[in-house]
Amino acid sequence: MIDFTPSRGHTTLTTTTAISLLTSAFNKPSVFRHHAASPSNRTLSSRITCETMSSSTGTAFPTLRSVTIPYADLKNKDADLSAKIEEGFGPNGLGILSISDVPEFSSLRQNLLHLSPRLANLPQKVKDELEDPHSRYNFGWSHGKEKLESGKPDLLKGSFYANPILDVPTTDMFLKQRYPSYCSSNIWPDSALPELETALKALGKLMHDVGLMVAYHCDQYVSKGMEVDQNESLKQILLRSRCHKGRLLYYFPAPRSDCVPDSDSVSSWCGWHTDHGSLTGLTCAMFKRDGVEIPCPDSTAGLYIKTRTDQIVKVVFGEGEIAYQIGETTEILSRGYLCATPHSVQAPKGEEVSGVDRSTFALFMQPDWDERLNFPKDMHIHKDVSSPCFKFCNFQSTLHI
Repeated sequence: MIDFTPSRGHTTLTTTTAISLLTSAFNKPSVFRHHAASPSNRTLSSRITCETMSSSTGTAFPTLRSVTIPYADLKNKDADLSAKIEEGFGPNGLGILSISDVPEFSSLRQNLLHLSPRLANLPQKVKDELEDPHSRYNFGWSHGKEKLESGKPDLLKGSFYANPILDVPTTDMFLKQRYPSYCSSNIWPDSALPELETALKALGKLMHDVGLMVAYHCDQYVSKGMEVDQNESLKQILLRSRCHKGRLLYYFPAPRSDCVPDSDSVSSWCGWHTDHGSLTGLTCAMFKRDGVEIPCPDSTAGLYIKTRTDQIVKVVFGEGEIAYQIGETTEILSRGYLCATPHSVQAPKGEEVSGVDRSTFALFMQPDWDERLNFPKDMHIHKDVSSPCFKFCNFQSTLHI
């Protein structure tokens, strides 16, 4: 994940949306439901209906529900889900949709997220042994290694990274040295918290499998507007990848509500960024106080997305749903039929947040480090890139230049 700025040195294929959210017309935040424009007429404005939501904090940002696809429809390869895919991922969408009623998801989510505070509260010596500086802390435990938008170390949350599909992506030592953030091996707290490995792999594998189904229907939608080489389809690229990455996040409880820097900002917990990979799976967050699960104490806390018209909206999805977001790689390969969006996370505020922690899990589905990506020839990716075909690891590095 990278911080979003408009001057990354690469071009993305977003199109201007015709949606007007009319945020200034409401005294209270509203929930809007989007109805996608016809695939055959991309200039049509989306129709918007709204439901009023109460909020004690009076935020100026509207709240949008993600487009939702039932799992029964998703697993049906003969179903035409193009309208839903376009509604969520298309040029007029928010770059996110959710899948409901996935078998076993709720229990697997509970199993893993309940382990998050236990992991974060292991003895420091144990956590030190779980760190992997060589991979730039992209495997194992990481705390205080990332920076907030202010440039200060991020001490608000800790992360545990692991590949849920392959413990050892490669045994090639040259690759391990050259691409450590992709090719390193998993590190597990075998003695201190042995159940973590089983729980993370189970949830990660499920989200991976569902993500492949989402990718299949994305391919069907994109193929209506452009020719898609079956071997270079989103599903096939992800199916042969060896470097998908799971991230278990734990946001430490603040002793007082004013302990979170820039708490009034919608990026107080996670700065603005656009995912650079292909597809990101997300669980709904779990909040606890003194080890007991509670509802989120502040309705303004959570995921925020920047729309095509640069408006900021809060996006919600069900606790029992898996959300998926499009990454920049997919946006470029699809010529903008599927669009990535900048997003951030806002911390809860108010007296009720004292002592409250937050746990969540994300699965970053991305091409193999060795995957040759055939970008559109008319797409200017970066000034130092002369060929439209180059490896994902090299493309990813251009995003940080």
